[in-house]
Amino acid sequence: MKNASDNIKKLTIVGGGSAGWMTALYLNKLYNSTEKNFEITVIESPDIGIIGVGEATVHSIRYFFQAMGLNEFDLLKETNATLKTGIMFRNWMKPHADGTMHEYFHPFESQLSGSFLDINSLWMLSGRHEFERFDEGVCLSTALAKNGHSPKSRQSRQYEGLVPYGYHIDAVLLARYLRKIAIENGVTHIEATVNDVEIQGQNIQAVLTENGDRFEADVFLDCTGFRALLISKLKQDNWQSFKEALPCTKAVALQRSMPDGESPRSYTVATALSNGWAWQIDLTNRQGTGYVYDGDRLSADQAEQELRDFLGAESDVIKSVHLDMRVGCLKEFWVGNCIAIGLSGGFIEPLESTGLHLINLSAGLLATHLDHGDTDQSVRDSFNRLMNGFYQDLKQFIVLHYCLTDREDTDFWRQAPATVNQTPWLKEQLQIWHHKICEYQDLAGSYSTVFTDENYRYVLYGMGHHPALKLSVDQGISKDVFDRVKNQSNRVLSNSVPHLDYLNQINL
Repeated sequence: MKNASDNIKKLTIVGGGSAGWMTALYLNKLYNSTEKNFEITVIESPDIGIIGVGEATVHSIRYFFQAMGLNEFDLLKETNATLKTGIMFRNWMKPHADGTMHEYFHPFESQLSGSFLDINSLWMLSGRHEFERFDEGVCLSTALAKNGHSPKSRQSRQYEGLVPYGYHIDAVLLARYLRKIAIENGVTHIEATVNDVEIQGQNIQAVLTENGDRFEADVFLDCTGFRALLISKLKQDNWQSFKEALPCTKAVALQRSMPDGESPRSYTVATALSNGWAWQIDLTNRQGTGYVYDGDRLSADQAEQELRDFLGAESDVIKSVHLDMRVGCLKEFWVGNCIAIGLSGGFIEPLESTGLHLINLSAGLLATHLDHGDTDQSVRDSFNRLMNGFYQDLKQFIVLHYCLTDREDTDFWRQAPATVNQTPWLKEQLQIWHHKICEYQDLAGSYSTVFTDENYRYVLYGMGHHPALKLSVDQGISKDVFDRVKNQSNRVLSNSVPHLDYLNQINL
């Protein structure tokens, strides 16, 4: 007679970091809450550091943390986190006629409703682009960002806000925090460095450590980062590069003290430089910043110097790291009994903070595809098709930010508009969007997982790609609509807590 334990399968995750521990926590909660179906083990090397240069998130990561039962206050304190309402893009177009820098804000928020006509068309037809940014006219988050306020009121409960929000988070501290929670909930943690993989047919039989230990499992998850140590052993010629569309494959990351007189912003800043762009992400204890650049045009030393010049001579740099980024994704994320999660599966440059989102997405998709019995090949094919779709969808959304530029000051920016040729669907849609509004139906049926028509509009109209609409509108009705938005914005601002006050309250 078989014991219940005979039905328990072994699932081993090689690699910690955000990918390993988010996935371990998710699968453990799903499969082992009622009865134990999988024995989940994370083998994490004490010698191999995680990328962990700082992490901004999209707003949907809140739902993951909440579903995992994490206390939001503890999460914020343990990871030196701040709140994020969106991204301020600066210098992605030529300066304005008066010499001021071009900028626009991409919030997580939906555009507000109009009247008989959608508010996006109404904004165009009312000529408001002549005196205000699109985000200023159609959403509430911009007022919070401008005034240094958080998305929280004093009455907001955990994971709730006046507008959608994500986080700025220390990725190293996040991995440690998730590891602690996962171990408390029954995940096995082994500190060891895997240096070899034992293959049998199309499956991994075991992983071997430098200490000579051997670990067998039914399912292996490859969370080894850009090394892709496990999945690369099972299938050769499995990589598809996005470099032609997204040529920024290098980065230099600096951690520095918060500049004197500044407090943590509730938004990310992405400033275009000569051959790429710089991020600025404020934590409670420091600022994470970096330069994502085209390594064919700049050396590592040149990039670091340009970043330091941008930040200013007074910057108190704590440490710097140079990164080679493998931009693209696998053709097959799931081969045999091995699934690649996180950087081992693919990477899209972090312009829209999709790193943790893709881990969350992968773990959730794996949960619906992974069976306690033997997995049919059709299920693997489904997982691979969907994951490829997600990466291709994100690729074209990132290309959108570059291909609309009118900058001509360097070869990098002069050639940026041509990147749209690597995304035929987007190229066709941009032509259509010269003549009509970007709307939900344009993207319906795509693989979009977080960026919808609303997100496309913030970028399109922030970059000046306005449709030539011919309708006439009642200017009185238009004024009423945008006055209502302004009044809503003022009410939200008056109900919100200043960002620094909120952080101080959490970190007492």
